[in-house]
Amino acid sequence: MNRRNFLHLSLLSSAAGLLPFNSFSFLNSAEISTEELLGKGSPSLYGSGYQIRKEAYRAFLKMQKAAQTDGIAIQIVSSYRSFDHQKNIWNNKFKRFTQQGLSPVEAIEKIVEYSTIPGTSRHHWGTDIDIIDANPKAPSSLLQPKNYYNKGVYTPLREWMDKNSKKFDFYLVYTNDKSRKGFKHEPWHFSYSPLSIPYLKKYRKLDIDKVLKEDSEIRGNQNFSDTFIKNYVNENVLDINHSLLS
Repeated sequence: MNRRNFLHLSLLSSAAGLLPFNSFSFLNSAEISTEELLGKGSPSLYGSGYQIRKEAYRAFLKMQKAAQTDGIAIQIVSSYRSFDHQKNIWNNKFKRFTQQGLSPVEAIEKIVEYSTIPGTSRHHWGTDIDIIDANPKAPSSLLQPKNYYNKGVYTPLREWMDKNSKKFDFYLVYTNDKSRKGFKHEPWHFSYSPLSIPYLKKYRKLDIDKVLKEDSEIRGNQNFSDTFIKNYVNENVLDINHSLLS
């Protein structure tokens, strides 16, 4: 591990020690607002270069420190995303794909291979993270499955997470289970289960059909049929690691 990464990780670990344990209270679903579920709230977030909720922050620092002793420098490259942030990602992709000649429906189908519709992202909750290993030289495109398998630069990170992430309550969201539908396998996307489980429980009570159809700023949403939304919720939102559904 290079000196810069070691110092950065050491400072983060020290910061965790300054936070009193009793300041981390776990939410129940009744405390979660609709605005927060949709990425439109103003949650209290923690982190340097990333933003996650306090409980997830503390657990991540512990996991990061443990990985450090094994020569892995876990780095978060994506964390909390607001509704507007996700909307920009969605709209830019929709514009690009339709300009390339895809129909609106084809563009939507291509986007949801990896990206969520605004208002449906787990990143809205401040409970989920996308990670890389900061030690090796970064490839030109970070979040690609090939980087996490065989001789990919992040294979050691994936193997370490496979063995250890559950000890810190972080679970892979979109597994490599071939029977799973929805988003493609993302070996970089982990969720802090003590918080994300109650968030998902509350989220399932929302009228998602109404949420998605009423926001005219989401490009292509006039092509969201009732069948599409039903399948999207069942497959993209709910067909995830079973450990995150309990």
